[in-house]
Amino acid sequence: MNWSLLIFNNKNTIMFATRYLQEAKQILDQIDTSQVEKMTVLLAELRQQGGRLFLIGVGGGAGHASHAVNDFRKIAGIESYSPSDNVSELTARTNDEGWETTYAAWLKVSRITSKDMLFVFSVGGGDAEKNISANIVNALKLAKETGSRIIGVVGRDGGYTAKVADACVIVPTVNKDYITPHTESFQALIWHLLVSDPRLQQMSNKWESQK
Repeated sequence: MNWSLLIFNNKNTIMFATRYLQEAKQILDQIDTSQVEKMTVLLAELRQQGGRLFLIGVGGGAGHASHAVNDFRKIAGIESYSPSDNVSELTARTNDEGWETTYAAWLKVSRITSKDMLFVFSVGGGDAEKNISANIVNALKLAKETGSRIIGVVGRDGGYTAKVADACVIVPTVNKDYITPHTESFQALIWHLLVSDPRLQQMSNKWESQK
């Protein structure tokens, strides 16, 4: 066992952990809370008007969408859905029609209307010109066509999502080497913040309700 190497690696790990968490603090200080407030108000209106919340994302964003559906339904009492939760339909549409139209096609068959809302979790927000995350871009275009409200939590410059959204939190870039983990971490923080807001929360979490 090379103890000197182990000690060196441990020091590097501690230094990295400290730096990473310091960057998280920097991001936290720069979050535009006015956009979070807009999202809260829009979600409260959505529930009051009996609209549905559709959540989409790719990769980590898809996982977030699935998790957030549970929280918005169970905690906030908002009827919510995500294409990530139906693997059979998602893969069939991807195979038969192509990935770029998968989410838009799913929203069409879900009969998205002006009463509904689209919530996007994406690191780049999509780019129509560069054909990046085209499935998200096409879903956003459909939402605009139907008059649906749009919210999102994205990274980088916000991409197409930020351009068309009614409210959008852009996670600030403080270190270009960690844009993705920083963005995805704060996506989780923001949606948990939203469902915990007294204006949205209707049911307590299990552990918070224990005496």
